[in-house]
Amino acid sequence: MYGRTDEARSNTSNPLDLIEEMAAAHEWVFDRTADEELVTQIAGRWGNYSLHFAWSHDNSALQVFCGVDLRVPRHRRGAVNELLLQANTRMWLGHFDLPEDDDMPIFRHTVPLRGIRGASVEQLEDLIEGAVNECERYHPAFQYVVWGGKSASEAIAAALLDTQGEA
Repeated sequence: MYGRTDEARSNTSNPLDLIEEMAAAHEWVFDRTADEELVTQIAGRWGNYSLHFAWSHDNSALQVFCGVDLRVPRHRRGAVNELLLQANTRMWLGHFDLPEDDDMPIFRHTVPLRGIRGASVEQLEDLIEGAVNECERYHPAFQYVVWGGKSASEAIAAALLDTQGEA
């Protein structure tokens, strides 16, 4: 019922080939660490973001991890996890995580590509832009919690201005 045929898997090309071309065209520093992995750096307003792409041919899915350039001290992990919880409830796609074995928050998102011949440039641009934009959006809130000693609620209120109406 939920199985996949070899034909369905073979119809989905490796989107990392296209991401590699995009990285070269934008002159981003990148490394194709394996056929299923690519890492690149993108400059943002608040710092550099490390994007790690992982392709699973078996699942026909592309996953992006975008690291926020900020180290979370052990004593602030609880407050940052509360911030991640509040941030994640506001997101449409993807989520933030603070891995137990790392001190850097990451944004994660997975795109299933089964049934299509491959990702389009526009889809990959949206994936990259979405990951970087979410990191940019919440970077000040991370700063407020980690270095300003603010609570998650205070950081969200101070860092995020939900605009209403038009100027």
